[in-house]
Amino acid sequence: MLRAFAVVGLMLLLLVAAVFGPQLLRSDGTENAVGAGDGAPCDLLTQACRWSGKGGPWSAQLQVLGEENPSGDYQLSISAPGQPEGLVAVLRGESMYMGEYPVPLKHQGDGRYLARFDAPVCSTGADMRWRVDLQQGSQPTGGAPATLVFQAHDL
Repeated sequence: MLRAFAVVGLMLLLLVAAVFGPQLLRSDGTENAVGAGDGAPCDLLTQACRWSGKGGPWSAQLQVLGEENPSGDYQLSISAPGQPEGLVAVLRGESMYMGEYPVPLKHQGDGRYLARFDAPVCSTGADMRWRVDLQQGSQPTGGAPATLVFQAHDL
């Protein structure tokens, strides 16, 4: 009887290890990053996305600007370690391909960068989901473990 309980207990232990083990082994030190892990999406309009990347901590946040600001519908804020030159945010359609739209970021000092832009118009309107990739010149930079995305707002 005791042997039967030991076998059942061992089987349960193996089942739990098979289900939860890969998650625990996959941890790469970015568990505190919002939206971190295998390209999981981080919605820039609902939260600040933070991660540890090339050179130290990075963060990104996007906000919709009101009609009183004619310079753009969105403002992207990036905080980067050091002072990378030629930092660009490239908009790419996540829900459908619409090309690539580079948005230059302006250095504000203290590793802060800002960009104001209009998202390209899409026939799907608010259904369009955009991805933001950070580049330094033509090379990817920042090492975000998450996919930085936002949903286009109604025009």
